[in-house]
Amino acid sequence: MNKATFGAGCFWGIEADFRNTKGVTATAVGYEGGDLDRPSYQDVCTGRTGHAEVVEVIFDPEQTNFAALLDIFWQSHDPTTLNRQGPDVGPQYRSVIFFHNEEQRILAETSKEALNTTGRFAGLIVTEISPAMAFFRAEEYHQQYLEKQGVASCLTSTPVRRSAY
Repeated sequence: MNKATFGAGCFWGIEADFRNTKGVTATAVGYEGGDLDRPSYQDVCTGRTGHAEVVEVIFDPEQTNFAALLDIFWQSHDPTTLNRQGPDVGPQYRSVIFFHNEEQRILAETSKEALNTTGRFAGLIVTEISPAMAFFRAEEYHQQYLEKQGVASCLTSTPVRRSAY
């Protein structure tokens, strides 16, 4: 099994996108990239800990790969907005890829550069690409939050559907 870690604003929606992906064996939402040891949701919400809301993805490399997960990441949010996704504002909502090895770093940087040249996004991608740090699992009520609420996304009350990924 391999591990990947992504931050794309609020962790609830992207966690559901990854969890419903073939080859992903586990997901957990949490906090990464900050200075405080074992931060709580309340700590991270202040925007002063340096942590981002992230999803940790465990995947079977025989069924999917990091490049496929990157595709989901880029499709799941707007990587051109600094410290913001929709109504969520602050450094904890930044777009970030925490790489776990050199291959992931190269793939992340290459895909970011390639997307910047396609014109797919109106602005330049501001996604941070950084080495993985300590991951702190979020409180249990955040885990698989959308599924627990019976909704498909943070923006609608549509019943949950399996993604096509």
